[in-house]
Amino acid sequence: MISIIQAKEEHIPILIPLMDEYRIFYRQNSDETEVKKFLEGRIKNKESIIFIAYFEEHPAGFTQLYTSFSTVSLKPVFILNDLYVYKKFRKKGIGEKLLKSAKEYCRLQGYKGLALETELDNPAQKLYERLGWEKDNACFHYFWKSN
Repeated sequence: MISIIQAKEEHIPILIPLMDEYRIFYRQNSDETEVKKFLEGRIKNKESIIFIAYFEEHPAGFTQLYTSFSTVSLKPVFILNDLYVYKKFRKKGIGEKLLKSAKEYCRLQGYKGLALETELDNPAQKLYERLGWEKDNACFHYFWKSN
């Protein structure tokens, strides 16, 4: 059974290993101390919305949303910045349930929609497209790195 909850401060200890594994997945060094600080800042300052997925009472994955704004539509949007499921819990519908929870939260908040980006070879693209995300082929994505 899969259940989804919105994270609060008391869930930080559960999120630390999840986020650390997520960072390792994206070729970063493990650093649970910094992950803890990062999570504390986001949750205490209400800078993000984090959903945690449980599979049969075990923490299995998470997704994190940040707010941005669309000047053109004059509405807020969510950036679905992070989605991760522990390897042993993949192929059980957890990612799909997290994405659906994010979509429902977006609707309830009256936001324009959800944006996400992913690596070109991420197999989750099929899931995103099946759940209604559309690949933007009309724009390029640029990023400037400060260091």
